[in-house]
Amino acid sequence: ADQRIRSSRRPGAFAAKYRLEQISGNSLANRELLHLAERYALTNSTILITGESGTGKELLAQGIHNTSHRPHGPFVAINCAAFPESLLESELFGHVRGAFGGAAADRAGAFHLAEGGTLFLDEIGDMPAAMQAKILRVIQDCVVTPLGGRPARVDVRLIAATHRDLPALVAEGRFRADLYYRLNVVPITLPPLRERLAYIVPLAEHFLLRSGKRL
Repeated sequence: ADQRIRSSRRPGAFAAKYRLEQISGNSLANRELLHLAERYALTNSTILITGESGTGKELLAQGIHNTSHRPHGPFVAINCAAFPESLLESELFGHVRGAFGGAAADRAGAFHLAEGGTLFLDEIGDMPAAMQAKILRVIQDCVVTPLGGRPARVDVRLIAATHRDLPALVAEGRFRADLYYRLNVVPITLPPLRERLAYIVPLAEHFLLRSGKRL
């Protein structure tokens, strides 16, 4: 089925149209990366983007969403490392009024906010173990249960990202192997700038031009 996935746009056009100039380039490795991103954007496959902080993981996820079959749906980004475990569940799944102290009204979680679009789970390698099990269940069943509420089906395309070495975390027992395999359907690795030295001048020109227009 993957071999039947085709796109009429060149990777360069993909990069330009969806503001991926910061990670575009003429190297063979980069053309292959952008081709892979565009190719699988046209599916509902879960994508795992890995790379160091600052390599453009969210930018790539946004570009994948924009060129997918869901471009008019919402793109919701959640940094899993930014919330303590007690708040992360509510942030992802939502809650109903009275579910816990301070829950004065119903609140939709990220999965429901991303209905019909894409949910980007950044820094998923920092997700607590208990939440990993709950995310796995959502991926398997496409059903989300808000805190204190009833289960409801969701239609969301999932893209995850991390700067951590997930296979190493799996080997150490700090990340669920079954969740890793569910996320790693389409792996994309973004190299750091020190491995793309030829991009330094184009990047500098890009940011100078952008600053010049703004100022």
